[in-house]
Amino acid sequence: MKSVRDILRSKAISHTFSVHPGTKVLDAIKLMAEKGIGALVVLEDGKMVGIVSERDYARKVVLMARSSHTAEVREIMTSDVITVDPSQSIEHCMELMTERRLRHLPVLEDGQLLGVISIGDIVKHIISDQQFLIRQLEGYIRGEAV
Repeated sequence: MKSVRDILRSKAISHTFSVHPGTKVLDAIKLMAEKGIGALVVLEDGKMVGIVSERDYARKVVLMARSSHTAEVREIMTSDVITVDPSQSIEHCMELMTERRLRHLPVLEDGQLLGVISIGDIVKHIISDQQFLIRQLEGYIRGEAV
């Protein structure tokens, strides 16, 4: 069974991007757009205090007619962050994301942030595993040595 650690190892971008709670929302959104990511970890004094996502922006800035030029990340971030351990299974993460309607899960080990996995990361990993299994079964059916 594959784990969160396997996903982190296979990610194209191994760096975890973050912002400070006092960062202007516009700057956080620009960073997400520049890096092609949907969420940023919010760090204060090296400790994770939240996560801010495109969904937070849409719901707490756009829909509430706030200004992204003046609003700070602390005003829209999610503070009660659900995290996972690197040893947890991909299936567990998928269940958690589905039940809680999450798109991003920070990965912590002994309180240290190792990275963030997204629903897209999980789907890519599952598809890759299924494609490998299909190739093996096709080879078996054709009588090829596996």
